[in-house]
Amino acid sequence: MVSIYSKFYSLEPEKRERIINAALKEFARNGYEKASTNEIIKEAEISKGSLFNYFNSKKELYLFLLDYVVEVIDQIYDEIDWNERDFLERMRQFGLVKFKIYKEFPQAFNFLKAVAREDAAEVKSEIDKIGKHSIASGLERGYQNIDWTKFREDINREKMINIINWTILSFAEQKWDQVNSIEDASLEVLNEWNEYFDIMKRCFYKKEEQ
Repeated sequence: MVSIYSKFYSLEPEKRERIINAALKEFARNGYEKASTNEIIKEAEISKGSLFNYFNSKKELYLFLLDYVVEVIDQIYDEIDWNERDFLERMRQFGLVKFKIYKEFPQAFNFLKAVAREDAAEVKSEIDKIGKHSIASGLERGYQNIDWTKFREDINREKMINIINWTILSFAEQKWDQVNSIEDASLEVLNEWNEYFDIMKRCFYKKEEQ
C-alpha cells in the first residue's frame, strides 16, 4: 500500500491523519455515491483539488480507506494473547481489545459500519472481497490452539460453537445499531458482554471448568 500511495505517505503524519479522518467521516455519513470530495477537502483543511494529488479518484480514496480499516482490525489480532487456550476467554478478550481499538479509531469503525450497508456497484465487489478475507482470517486465527476438552461432552460441540458465535454476533450487531457513533459506547456494554460469557461458560463447559 505504501508504494502505491507514496506521495500521500510523504505528508506529515498530522496532515495525513486529518485527511484520513475527514474522508472516513464523509463516507460514513453519506455513503460512497453521495460523499463529496469538496467536503473532505474542507474538513481536512487542505487546498481545493489537492486531494487528487494523492489519490487519482474518489474510488481510489475509498479503496485506500478500506485497506486502512483492515490494518486497524489487524491491530486487534496483534493484541490478543494467543497463549490463552480457553475458547470463551479468548472470545471475551477479542471483545475487550475491539472495544479499546474502537475508542481509539472511532472514525474508522463508523466507516466500517457504513461499509456494511454500502451497495454502490463501483465498490461493492472490492468490499465483498475484503470482508470475506477479514472474516475468514479472523475465524481461522481465533480457533487456533484451543483446549476443546473444557466443553461438555453431552452436547454437540459444533452446535455449541454455533450458538456462541451467534450470540457474539447478535450482541455486537444489537449494540452497534444502538449508537450513532462508537464514541457513544460505554463501559456498561463491556459489563453486559462479560455477563453473557459467564452464562455461556456455565451452559457449555464441564462443571469443573466453569
